Amino acid sequence: MLRALTVHDFVIVDSMELDFSSGFSALTGETGAGKSILIDALQLTLGGRGDSSVVREGASKADIGAEFSVNEAVTEWLRANEIDAGDDSVLIRRTIDSSGRSRGFINGVAVTTSQMRELASLLVDIHGQHAHQLLLKQDEQRLLLDRHAGLQAELEELSIRYRVWQALSRQIEEVENDSRKILAEKEHLEWQVNELEKLDPKEGEWERVNSDYDRLSHAASLIEGAGAAVSEIVESDQPVLSRLHALEQNLSKLTAYDQKLAPVVELLESAKIQLQEASYALKDYLSRADLDPGLLNTVEKRMEALHSASRQFKVQPEFLHAELSEKKAALQKLGELFDIDGLHKQETEAQKRYFQLAETVSRKRREAAKELSDMVTSIMEDLHMSGGRFSIEVSVGAPHAYGVDQVEFLVAGHAGTTLRPLAKVASGGELARISLAISVIASKATATPTLIFDEVDSGVGGAVAEVVGRLLKRLGKDHQVLCVTHLPQVASQANRHFQVSKVSVDKVPHPVSRIVELADDERIQEIARMLGGVEITDATLNHAREMLKTH
Repeated sequence: MLRALTVHDFVIVDSMELDFSSGFSALTGETGAGKSILIDALQLTLGGRGDSSVVREGASKADIGAEFSVNEAVTEWLRANEIDAGDDSVLIRRTIDSSGRSRGFINGVAVTTSQMRELASLLVDIHGQHAHQLLLKQDEQRLLLDRHAGLQAELEELSIRYRVWQALSRQIEEVENDSRKILAEKEHLEWQVNELEKLDPKEGEWERVNSDYDRLSHAASLIEGAGAAVSEIVESDQPVLSRLHALEQNLSKLTAYDQKLAPVVELLESAKIQLQEASYALKDYLSRADLDPGLLNTVEKRMEALHSASRQFKVQPEFLHAELSEKKAALQKLGELFDIDGLHKQETEAQKRYFQLAETVSRKRREAAKELSDMVTSIMEDLHMSGGRFSIEVSVGAPHAYGVDQVEFLVAGHAGTTLRPLAKVASGGELARISLAISVIASKATATPTLIFDEVDSGVGGAVAEVVGRLLKRLGKDHQVLCVTHLPQVASQANRHFQVSKVSVDKVPHPVSRIVELADDERIQEIARMLGGVEITDATLNHAREMLKTH
């Protein structure tokens, strides 16, 4: 429920603070006073479009804030958007400066206009003064029926299923149109993969081949060097190991005279052991060496094959293994794309899932259409369309994101007349009454706590206006209802009455709009003005008192 609205420097409002309560509230005023200013300001706060033109002349920015009571749905939305839920209210604020820059806040947190609109859908439902004109469009008729049927969740899922189905259909069409090109690309990839698979490059192979080549290409030097080392250590006329052993023996004898030589002897003993191990390792290396020219030739051929493939596929030799993996993945993906039978199977399944849900949506639409038709027909009797009928026709059409149904509102304005499309037969007054009836009925089923009607009673008057007032008052028992009206029959039935007027203010060059809540005696004057125009007589005042007393 809307608790309070504050408006500063908006269009012709300099400063305004209003408190609201539950029930039915009416806003009235003379033509041009700015009765719809409040609605415009509220719409801007709730994420509506705005520019620098809404800033009051001479001011730097327009600043509007609205406080609402919260419910479970609003609390969940705030938590999902990581905004503090507060106690039992939510404050939405919007500013627009003279350059057109806009900023929005929810409970002090900066938000986007799309977030403001999301939250607004949980708080307020506004029926504009041109709603009955929109009702002539079939798309709007379908949307209204869907809202009444509560099909939002089903329609979101249906839209997803439709997009999946259509995407597969387009993919099949593209594949079929480009089949020659895709086939050529597939054949080229198959040849590339085949060539690389014949080469069979391994991960890390290039580094190993290079290492083998360096080793094998220096085979003679390696064998000669290793053999010479073995000879010097153990096999020459005076091998190093023997001489080292002799040194160690001589010094060992001398330790009997000076123990300071003992560490040197130990070091020589260790060196002798290490040298012996080195000779064993060299002999083992020479016995195992595969340093023959034939193996070198094999390694050289492999290096040349890897080099050739590197040039052919324009990739470094060390990346040939990765290139093969990438080509295989591309070929698999292209194969899946070219799998027409597989795509057709997916398309058939997606189409089946779409029509299954579309059938459910159609059934619920028809049920809601029957219910809404009966309810509007019933209210038409109260709105002085005696014998008239209202019917919603749901027929099968081409598949769309919203289903396979075509929705059309039909009306027979009087008894004995044939049902015909609303756009073709309804007069302005009839259209306004039917639109209002639908709005009231649809609003009864909504969970939105605040309902706003902006001059939706235009085009009606007299006894019909009396019925309109009763409908809005009845609606106010379950919702907070705000109505901008020019009809005394409607305003007199409101629980609270606000008057909009233009006044001159000192030091302000242009008149500004004021909105005040009227006390009982002030309501009499306002209702009398609405009844009698410029000159208010005693008879008019008495009529106004009677209207207020009756309601």
